[in-house]
Amino acid sequence: MSNILEVKNLVQQFDLNKSILDKIKFKNGKVHLEEKIVHAVNDVSFNVKKGEVFSLVGESGCGKSTTARTIIKLLNPHSGDVLFDGLNLSNLSREEMVKQRSRIQMIFQDPYASLNPRQRVIDILMEPMLFHKKASSKEHARTKCLDILTKVGIRPEQADRYPHQFSGGQRQRIGIARALAVEPEFIVADEPVSALDVSIQAQILNLLMDLKEEYKFSYLFIAHDLSVVKHISDKIGVMYLGKIVETGTTEDIFSRPKHPYTLALFDALPRLEGNNLIHSKGLEGEIQSPINLPDGCFFYERCTSRKEVCKLKGPVSIEVEPGHLVACHLFGEAND
Repeated sequence: MSNILEVKNLVQQFDLNKSILDKIKFKNGKVHLEEKIVHAVNDVSFNVKKGEVFSLVGESGCGKSTTARTIIKLLNPHSGDVLFDGLNLSNLSREEMVKQRSRIQMIFQDPYASLNPRQRVIDILMEPMLFHKKASSKEHARTKCLDILTKVGIRPEQADRYPHQFSGGQRQRIGIARALAVEPEFIVADEPVSALDVSIQAQILNLLMDLKEEYKFSYLFIAHDLSVVKHISDKIGVMYLGKIVETGTTEDIFSRPKHPYTLALFDALPRLEGNNLIHSKGLEGEIQSPINLPDGCFFYERCTSRKEVCKLKGPVSIEVEPGHLVACHLFGEAND
């Protein structure tokens, strides 16, 4: 099966210095220049096959959402390439990218902030459908929109209401319907259930998978909780401080996790022991600042398996088994 998305050496940075004056600092009686650059995404590469669900997982602040927004060019990449069905999106102008918007859609984390509060639900769906010429007339668009709303669990008579008249779970269903309205081939779901009650999360996840089977599109799914992606993912990438540290199939990651960070994420999940729910203390320490990145492994300060080489040299990805990649000095040349 061919790739619908290929991300190659993607880098995203943000310059916090507004002018040259912001860079001028005094230290030990001397003037020197100090640049503040946020290294949000650091040399990220992965592929998503047609009809596949690829999930990016990691703690909040690790760069998952920034990666997603850079891939679909809500943010222009600092460097690297994003190939969508063979077309390099990184080279497209804003006008050229508009033509691709109907093929790539996004479901946002906050279902209320992502919907225009001044528009009725039917208009929220009809506007992009008519703009991208997915309907021949307003009447045709309305009919198609009502059908999509029904599929996501919103009754047709609710179509003329405004977003604030719906619950959080219903608003997320509307966000999903808006993405479907332009018949996309690829959907980026940026933590689509993290703002919802646990009782609603399973419903939305099941809905997303049912729609995938019906419409045959692919997903890039963003989450901070491994348990959320277990039953929906074909492949998983574990991300830490803007880098993917482990990639593999769902079976690889859940049955044979390798990277110390992946193991720590599993340890942090609540588990049952008898009739008791045990909450782990999780990872010690905080994810470090993306402004001053270390020369060695980004996970060094929090890793319980660190070695001296980890502080001096950044690891490269090693294929520990077919399709299962790990960026850690515990594997490969540094361990020989």
